Amino acid sequence: MPFFSFERTVPLPLEETWRRLTEWPRHADAVPLTRIRVLTPAPTREGTRFVARSGVGPLAFDDVMEVTVWHPPADGEGGLCRLEKRGRVVLGWAEIEVRPGPGGRSRVVWREELWVRLLPRAFDGVLGPVSRRMFGRAANRLLRQP
Repeated sequence: MPFFSFERTVPLPLEETWRRLTEWPRHADAVPLTRIRVLTPAPTREGTRFVARSGVGPLAFDDVMEVTVWHPPADGEGGLCRLEKRGRVVLGWAEIEVRPGPGGRSRVVWREELWVRLLPRAFDGVLGPVSRRMFGRAANRLLRQP
């Protein structure tokens, strides 16, 4: 399973940074050819489940995720969300951490371990960097758009 991570510092308060990264339907606006369907009632909490359907026609697949850790930022302290990927094709986990940054900004740390069931492990060396770039660009879009 390839592991990747990236960090961003943004000129936003903690709560706004958190909101932009954890409103799951917004991810569809940042990831091409993807739709998001939340399966559990709002608000997001541990146990929230959602599906990211990516692709076109018969080449589409579901990335089923469940929130297993949900600690939003509060009182100037950072927050942490952990997602477990539980689909038939995509497995692994992702963590989104938001913490205070310099000058009132927010620091985002995104960590992810990803396994695509039908993809041979020989592709792990490519999957990691490609995923890091793709998720990094998606995070940039989410953080730029209110």
